[in-house]
Amino acid sequence: MKNRFFIPPGFIGPLLITALVLAAHISFGVLDGWDKFAVAVGTAVVAELFFHRLITGEWRNLSSAYISGNSAGILVRSPMHWPFALTAAISIASKYVFRFRGRHIWNPTNFGVVVMLMIASDSMAILSIQWGSNMWAMLAIWLVGVLTIIKVRKFHICAVYVISFLFFAWIRSLMGEGVFLAEIAPLTGPMYQLFILFMITDPRTVVSTRKGQMFVAFLIALVEMFFRLGEAVYAPFYALFIVGPLALVIDILYRERKDADVNMDSGKISAAKV
Repeated sequence: MKNRFFIPPGFIGPLLITALVLAAHISFGVLDGWDKFAVAVGTAVVAELFFHRLITGEWRNLSSAYISGNSAGILVRSPMHWPFALTAAISIASKYVFRFRGRHIWNPTNFGVVVMLMIASDSMAILSIQWGSNMWAMLAIWLVGVLTIIKVRKFHICAVYVISFLFFAWIRSLMGEGVFLAEIAPLTGPMYQLFILFMITDPRTVVSTRKGQMFVAFLIALVEMFFRLGEAVYAPFYALFIVGPLALVIDILYRERKDADVNMDSGKISAAKV
């Protein structure tokens, strides 16, 4: 019998981030304003339509742009509207400009956020609050998020990152950098939920193997620890910005080399048979 509750894969991400936005804003007011949020989403959608049509001559599904626009709309903090629009535009443009072997190698929103922090830090900041005492909202979002990530078979990435983060938080507390509970507090914030559920699990920018994905998640947490030791406020974004593209390029080159070796061996076998 056909499953009446089947959700097409392309709708899972948009539905999850929509639920996160609604729950987070209704329960805690995380948005900087619905008008600014709309600017981010609208800019992302328009930019996706423009760049994809310009480069390929075709129209494309907008689920990825919708997720990027939502993420930018949640993360950016500014009294002005243009940082929301520019973050979204840079995020989408990065997919078409910075490519390797036909693939974009940065998570779009992560790229947009880090670039904006470098060029416009005097005009914008990034959401970095925790849920405070409103733990039910956090638990509800995590439950929906985890179930969704399991459905798309990316839960292992989230699990390894969270475990690694907790381990390195414990290391930092032993080094006298802070109290353990204070070190793990960022995990309760919407910023980290976006980071864990959407950025490090982005299907287009993760490496090809399960073990590789888990190792990269560990490396991201490791590099993040060093940024935190240097008192970088937005440590996870910087860590993913560095580790993610390098890992993906190495993975692509490794698979190309492996495929070339297989083809060479097949050619030798064919020649031997002749």
